Amino acid sequence: MRLRLGVLISGRGSNLQALIDAACDPAYPAEVALVISNKPDAAGLDRARAAGIATLVLKPKDFADKAAHEAAMTAALERAGVGLVCLAGYMRLLSPVFVTAWHDRLINIHPSLLPAFPGLDTHAKAIDTGVRFHGCTVHFVRVEMDTGPIIVQAAVPVADDDTPDRLAARVLTQEHKAYPLAVRLIAEGRVSVEGNRVAVRGGAVPNAMIAPIA
Repeated sequence: MRLRLGVLISGRGSNLQALIDAACDPAYPAEVALVISNKPDAAGLDRARAAGIATLVLKPKDFADKAAHEAAMTAALERAGVGLVCLAGYMRLLSPVFVTAWHDRLINIHPSLLPAFPGLDTHAKAIDTGVRFHGCTVHFVRVEMDTGPIIVQAAVPVADDDTPDRLAARVLTQEHKAYPLAVRLIAEGRVSVEGNRVAVRGGAVPNAMIAPIA
């Protein structure tokens, strides 16, 4: 039986599309069951609808407080039989209550090689700092922002003349590979969390995929 995914979005949903595309393969061990957005105009909602996936808009202002908003999300995810929640550009901080409720069943993709450059503006920070490699990280979510056991990382070289936009585009290409890979490993039962580290069973995993400058 395929692992049912709940995807939380706030914007264009390109990583959501990567998961939808991966799930088009009948051999892929997961499927997107529900997409939830806090913004009714999020372009990712159209991607989900075009693929015949159930969508739900839950605007925070329609609820008494954060707890009520997140309770509605959890209720919807549980009704959909979701086993893994994937954050894909969801631009709201989740409360400790929500994170704890979905412990080791909640993952995120972040546009840097964590623990480097948590937070926003990661591509500009990478260029300003002068690092030679940048990339993305798929990790289990913990209460502290942009922390948690790392499942998959993908790296790209940083060119001397890079701009944040050019670097972001190359990293995004790798995000679209790394997120479906991380979900596959979890859905296949190959991932276990040991302290703050992820162990992957059953063969080598490209945890550091390095892409050439294009």
